[in-house]
Amino acid sequence: MSDLQQQDRSASFAQGLKLIQQLGGADRPAVLDLFASIGEAEFGEQCVGFIYGDVYHRPGLPLPERQLATVAALTALGYAGSQLQFHAKAALNVGCTRRQLTEAVIHVSSFAGFPATLNALTALKAAFDDLPAEEPSPADEAGEVPWAGIEDRYERGLAAMKAVDGEAGEKVAAALQDIAPDLATYIIEFTFGEIYSRPHLSLRHREIVTIAACVALGTALPQLKVHIHGLLNVGGTEQEVVETVLHLAFYCGFPAALNAIAAAREVFAQR
Repeated sequence: MSDLQQQDRSASFAQGLKLIQQLGGADRPAVLDLFASIGEAEFGEQCVGFIYGDVYHRPGLPLPERQLATVAALTALGYAGSQLQFHAKAALNVGCTRRQLTEAVIHVSSFAGFPATLNALTALKAAFDDLPAEEPSPADEAGEVPWAGIEDRYERGLAAMKAVDGEAGEKVAAALQDIAPDLATYIIEFTFGEIYSRPHLSLRHREIVTIAACVALGTALPQLKVHIHGLLNVGGTEQEVVETVLHLAFYCGFPAALNAIAAAREVFAQR
């Protein structure tokens, strides 16, 4: 390794260490001790430098959104409770609220299932245990919403689905009519009528969370494409899509990220 490469690596580690200290609230991140304990201290520093020093500092996706995406992806993965606790606390340390984190996990229930959501809520509870019982009520991020004043759950769901997915959502529902019309009803009434219409997460945040969950699942490319369209439909940007996927490569794996980027390329070409 040249002196210049070593300087770059050292600078990335220093930047990454500062950020992970901010996220985790500890001077010495436990992950470094873990790698050191198995004789891989250098690799631990490389990970911190690359992930937290380089990737986390990329423009286009602020830290709160990065942590919401991480929490959503870890929820969908279903096997990363300890990491979920860390990133829940990290999200709080960069400005997210407990209500937002809880909403993100509840939102994922329609995509990764209720067992994954229940496990994630248990991890959130553990992360919140040492915090004050009261939290200032967050501002309602939703603002004026298309389903405002609609009491009927089905009609409310249709309004939310149209706002997010446009014709794509309607096509999914129509395609189910000849085989499982009740499934279409459940998606409209529950996913959109109950989940999407909840307060405390904007539609833009909900679509970032949905994209993160679909990337993590690795088996939901058609749905991922619909929700990439969805993020763009509610004011998100192509850069936010790409940055969300790149960010998740280090939590869900590079194959999942490559597949998601291919899906994003298709969506961008269609618009």
